Amino acid sequence: MIATLSMSNFVIGMGAFMIIGLLEPLAADLRISSARAGSVLTTYAVAYAILSPVLVATTGGIGRRRVLAAGLAMFGLACLIPVLAPTEAALHASRIIAAAGAGIFTPVAAAVAAGLSAPERRAKALAAVFFGMTMSQILGLPLGSFLAYTFGWQVAFAVVLALLVPCLWLVWIIVPRGLSFQPVTLRDLARVMRNGRLMLAVGFTASFLTAGYVVNTFLAPLLSQGLGWGRNGISLALLACGIGAVAGNIIGGALSDRIGPARTLTFLCLAQLVVLPGFSLLPLAGGQATLLSASLAMGLLVLWSVFGWSFMAAQQARLIGLAPQAAPVMLALNAAGVYVGAAFGSAMGGLVLSGFGLAPLGMVAGALMGLALIHLRVTVRLDG
Repeated sequence: MIATLSMSNFVIGMGAFMIIGLLEPLAADLRISSARAGSVLTTYAVAYAILSPVLVATTGGIGRRRVLAAGLAMFGLACLIPVLAPTEAALHASRIIAAAGAGIFTPVAAAVAAGLSAPERRAKALAAVFFGMTMSQILGLPLGSFLAYTFGWQVAFAVVLALLVPCLWLVWIIVPRGLSFQPVTLRDLARVMRNGRLMLAVGFTASFLTAGYVVNTFLAPLLSQGLGWGRNGISLALLACGIGAVAGNIIGGALSDRIGPARTLTFLCLAQLVVLPGFSLLPLAGGQATLLSASLAMGLLVLWSVFGWSFMAAQQARLIGLAPQAAPVMLALNAAGVYVGAAFGSAMGGLVLSGFGLAPLGMVAGALMGLALIHLRVTVRLDG
């Protein structure tokens, strides 16, 4: 069952974030700017942040198999809509439905994995379920980008839908009927949200990811216009980022266990303060990319991905340590914080791109990471 949940998370991760790799063909086909096309990711992120905690809480009394299947079915419908109606309005509507489906499936899948595992194996089970999401960065994003550049962006959504159908069938036959656990309620959410110290700690997730998504959302135009990379180059870059993501996922957990979550997060902020401005140093003024600049750019992408994906394990461990009795609620709000950060980052990146072009994106991201570091140190001081 863990493998089925992990595979489903892979498909959801691909369907959610492949927009990053197909931004340019999508914008060209719909005759809109890259900044406007990037707002599709903002729509998804805002919808996820709002809908996920509420939907998880209000479906707490329903059998887990039905909730998981419903989440996948909603995500599949969201992938079908742009295939049948390739318009900007339909795409935004489909992203809201996709966010609702993913916002139900991913947290509930984690709860099922944890609830059915022995305490000493719970962390391993959770890591295995989320391994699919990490793998979507290695295989899903480059595959989506390749399909979009080769056959059209609608084909990428059709492939996600085709991959989702067997996942839905497997969930329905493998997850036990009537499976349920102690539900998270809206009252539990309200109790944590009234605690300013805890919410400030959760909010650091949004601060950190806002900085990263200023660059992440517009990575394809940065590489295309800055280095002259086309389909193959961008797909290879996304593959390199995916490899960095897997490495970061492992490193973040190990480093957090060794030196503590707060020190790990501080180190990651400092590392990103150095890495992110590098994206403003790409030859964006129309200069010809050399083998050296291309190699340096690829190294920059890997480092950025490693440090970015090292974040989640450390932040989750820190939040559980702050309120172990409210761990499910804290993790649900943390998931919402991921998409709040993605929404703010992609929106802010779009404003920078529209007003000043691609060149300042790295510098703006670095400045925002500096604010995230201040946010972290304030919360650490408050936590004692």
